[in-house]
Amino acid sequence: MSVDHRPALPPLAGEEHVCPSCPFSYAEHDVDRASAVIVAIPTRARALFDSLDDARCRQPGPDGAWSAVEYLCHLRDVYATSTIRLHWARTEDDPAVEPMLNDLRARRFGYCDSAVEPALDQLQAHVSGFLAEIARVRPEDWGRPVHRLPDEHRSARWLVRQAAHEGVHHLRDIAEVSRRH
Repeated sequence: MSVDHRPALPPLAGEEHVCPSCPFSYAEHDVDRASAVIVAIPTRARALFDSLDDARCRQPGPDGAWSAVEYLCHLRDVYATSTIRLHWARTEDDPAVEPMLNDLRARRFGYCDSAVEPALDQLQAHVSGFLAEIARVRPEDWGRPVHRLPDEHRSARWLVRQAAHEGVHHLRDIAEVSRRH
Protein backbone atom coordinates (compact mmCIF):
# COMPACT_ATOMS: atom_id res chain seq x y z
CA MET A 1 0.00 0.00 0.00
CA SER A 2 1.44 3.37 -0.97
CA VAL A 3 1.27 6.31 1.38
CA ASP A 4 0.31 9.73 0.03
CA HIS A 5 2.84 12.22 1.45
CA ARG A 6 1.30 15.26 -0.19
CA PRO A 7 -0.06 17.86 2.21
CA ALA A 8 -3.84 18.06 2.37
CA LEU A 9 -5.31 20.71 0.12
CA PRO A 10 -7.29 23.46 1.80
CA PRO A 11 -10.92 23.36 0.69
CA LEU A 12 -12.03 25.57 -2.16
CA ALA A 13 -14.40 28.40 -1.30
CA GLY A 14 -18.04 27.53 -1.88
CA GLU A 15 -20.24 28.75 -4.72
CA GLU A 16 -21.76 31.46 -2.49
CA HIS A 17 -18.60 32.33 -0.53
CA VAL A 18 -18.23 35.69 1.21
CA CYS A 19 -14.62 36.46 2.10
CA PRO A 20 -14.38 37.63 5.73
CA SER A 21 -11.29 39.75 5.11
CA CYS A 22 -11.75 41.58 1.79
CA PRO A 23 -15.02 41.12 1.80
CA PHE A 24 -15.88 39.80 -1.67
CA SER A 25 -19.29 38.15 -2.11
CA TYR A 26 -19.56 35.58 -4.88
CA ALA A 27 -23.37 35.85 -4.96
CA GLU A 28 -23.12 39.58 -5.70
CA HIS A 29 -20.97 38.95 -8.78
CA ASP A 30 -22.54 37.50 -11.88
CA VAL A 31 -20.15 36.79 -14.76
CA ASP A 32 -20.43 40.32 -16.17
CA ARG A 33 -19.75 42.03 -12.85
CA ALA A 34 -16.89 39.65 -12.02
CA SER A 35 -15.41 40.28 -15.49
CA ALA A 36 -15.57 44.04 -14.88
CA VAL A 37 -13.61 43.52 -11.66
CA ILE A 38 -11.06 41.34 -13.44
CA VAL A 39 -10.47 43.76 -16.33
CA ALA A 40 -9.37 46.42 -13.80
CA ILE A 41 -6.88 44.20 -11.94
CA PRO A 42 -3.77 44.91 -14.09
CA THR A 43 -4.28 48.69 -13.96
CA ARG A 44 -4.83 48.58 -10.21
CA ALA A 45 -1.72 46.40 -9.75
CA ARG A 46 0.40 48.75 -11.86
CA ALA A 47 -0.77 51.73 -9.77
CA LEU A 48 0.23 49.94 -6.56
CA PHE A 49 3.69 49.09 -7.88
CA ASP A 50 4.25 52.60 -9.27
CA SER A 51 4.45 53.79 -5.66
CA LEU A 52 6.93 51.11 -4.51
CA ASP A 53 10.68 51.02 -4.84
CA ASP A 54 12.33 47.69 -5.65
CA ALA A 55 13.46 46.98 -2.08
CA ARG A 56 10.00 47.56 -0.61
CA CYS A 57 8.26 45.34 -3.09
CA ARG A 58 10.60 42.44 -2.21
CA GLN A 59 10.39 42.61 1.59
CA PRO A 60 8.43 39.70 3.02
CA GLY A 61 5.25 40.48 4.86
CA PRO A 62 4.75 39.89 8.57
CA ASP A 63 4.70 36.32 9.87
CA GLY A 64 6.21 34.96 6.65
CA ALA A 65 3.59 36.41 4.32
CA TRP A 66 4.63 36.87 0.72
CA SER A 67 6.20 40.09 -0.49
CA ALA A 68 4.35 42.39 -2.89
CA VAL A 69 6.20 40.95 -5.90
CA GLU A 70 5.37 37.40 -4.81
CA TYR A 71 1.68 38.32 -4.64
CA LEU A 72 1.98 39.88 -8.09
CA CYS A 73 3.46 36.71 -9.57
CA HIS A 74 0.77 34.65 -7.87
CA LEU A 75 -1.92 36.85 -9.43
CA ARG A 76 -0.31 36.46 -12.84
CA ASP A 77 -0.43 32.68 -12.43
CA VAL A 78 -4.01 32.76 -11.11
CA TYR A 79 -5.20 34.17 -14.43
CA ALA A 80 -3.17 31.70 -16.50
CA THR A 81 -4.48 28.80 -14.41
CA SER A 82 -8.03 30.16 -14.44
CA THR A 83 -7.95 30.39 -18.23
CA ILE A 84 -6.99 26.73 -18.54
CA ARG A 85 -9.56 25.65 -15.95
CA LEU A 86 -12.34 27.59 -17.68
CA HIS A 87 -11.32 26.14 -21.05
CA TRP A 88 -11.61 22.64 -19.56
CA ALA A 89 -15.01 23.50 -18.03
CA ARG A 90 -16.17 24.69 -21.44
CA THR A 91 -14.84 21.76 -23.47
CA GLU A 92 -14.87 18.69 -21.17
CA ASP A 93 -17.41 16.94 -18.96
CA ASP A 94 -16.65 17.54 -15.28
CA PRO A 95 -12.86 17.80 -15.68
CA ALA A 96 -10.45 17.45 -12.80
CA VAL A 97 -8.49 20.68 -12.35
CA GLU A 98 -5.03 20.66 -10.88
CA PRO A 99 -4.31 22.54 -7.66
CA MET A 100 -2.14 25.62 -8.12
CA LEU A 101 0.36 24.62 -5.40
CA ASN A 102 0.95 28.29 -4.65
CA ASP A 103 3.89 28.02 -2.26
CA LEU A 104 5.69 25.50 -4.48
CA ARG A 105 5.31 27.83 -7.46
CA ALA A 106 6.62 30.76 -5.44
CA ARG A 107 9.72 28.81 -4.41
CA ARG A 108 10.48 26.94 -7.63
CA PHE A 109 9.81 29.83 -9.99
CA GLY A 110 11.63 32.44 -7.91
CA TYR A 111 8.73 34.81 -7.45
CA CYS A 112 10.74 36.89 -4.97
CA ASP A 113 13.43 37.58 -7.59
CA SER A 114 11.06 38.37 -10.46
CA ALA A 115 11.31 41.65 -12.32
CA VAL A 116 8.23 43.74 -11.62
CA GLU A 117 7.60 45.32 -15.05
CA PRO A 118 7.59 42.04 -16.99
CA ALA A 119 5.38 40.45 -14.31
CA LEU A 120 2.92 43.36 -14.65
CA ASP A 121 2.95 42.93 -18.45
CA GLN A 122 2.37 39.18 -18.06
CA LEU A 123 -0.49 39.84 -15.63
CA GLN A 124 -2.12 42.02 -18.30
CA ALA A 125 -1.63 39.32 -20.93
CA HIS A 126 -3.03 36.58 -18.69
CA VAL A 127 -6.06 38.68 -17.70
CA SER A 128 -6.69 39.39 -21.40
CA GLY A 129 -6.48 35.68 -22.17
CA PHE A 130 -8.87 34.84 -19.36
CA LEU A 131 -11.37 37.46 -20.54
CA ALA A 132 -11.14 36.02 -24.07
CA GLU A 133 -11.93 32.56 -22.66
CA ILE A 134 -14.88 33.96 -20.70
CA ALA A 135 -16.26 35.37 -23.97
CA ARG A 136 -16.25 31.86 -25.47
CA VAL A 137 -18.51 30.36 -22.80
CA ARG A 138 -22.13 30.06 -23.94
CA PRO A 139 -24.77 31.35 -21.51
CA GLU A 140 -26.15 27.85 -20.94
CA ASP A 141 -22.69 26.53 -19.99
CA TRP A 142 -22.03 28.62 -16.86
CA GLY A 143 -23.24 25.78 -14.66
CA ARG A 144 -20.83 23.22 -16.17
CA PRO A 145 -18.88 21.54 -13.35
CA VAL A 146 -15.19 21.11 -12.63
CA HIS A 147 -13.64 19.43 -9.63
CA ARG A 148 -10.28 19.46 -7.90
CA LEU A 149 -11.09 16.66 -5.45
CA PRO A 150 -13.74 14.01 -6.16
CA ASP A 151 -16.32 15.63 -3.84
CA GLU A 152 -15.43 19.26 -4.57
CA HIS A 153 -17.48 20.34 -7.60
CA ARG A 154 -17.59 23.98 -8.67
CA SER A 155 -19.23 25.63 -11.68
CA ALA A 156 -17.68 27.49 -14.58
CA ARG A 157 -19.37 30.59 -13.10
CA TRP A 158 -17.52 29.93 -9.82
CA LEU A 159 -14.21 29.93 -11.71
CA VAL A 160 -14.85 33.50 -12.85
CA ARG A 161 -16.02 34.62 -9.42
CA GLN A 162 -13.00 32.98 -7.81
CA ALA A 163 -10.64 34.72 -10.24
CA ALA A 164 -12.25 38.08 -9.47
CA HIS A 165 -11.97 37.39 -5.74
CA GLU A 166 -8.31 36.43 -6.07
CA GLY A 167 -7.59 39.74 -7.80
CA VAL A 168 -9.42 41.87 -5.23
CA HIS A 169 -8.03 39.95 -2.28
CA HIS A 170 -4.41 39.92 -3.40
CA LEU A 171 -4.36 43.56 -4.49
CA ARG A 172 -5.43 44.23 -0.92
CA ASP A 173 -2.58 41.99 0.30
CA ILE A 174 -0.09 43.91 -1.87
CA ALA A 175 -1.29 47.24 -0.50
CA GLU A 176 -1.18 45.91 3.07
CA VAL A 177 2.31 44.39 2.89
CA SER A 178 3.60 47.54 1.17
CA ARG A 179 2.25 49.80 3.92
CA ARG A 180 4.04 47.83 6.63
CA HIS A 181 7.49 48.70 5.31
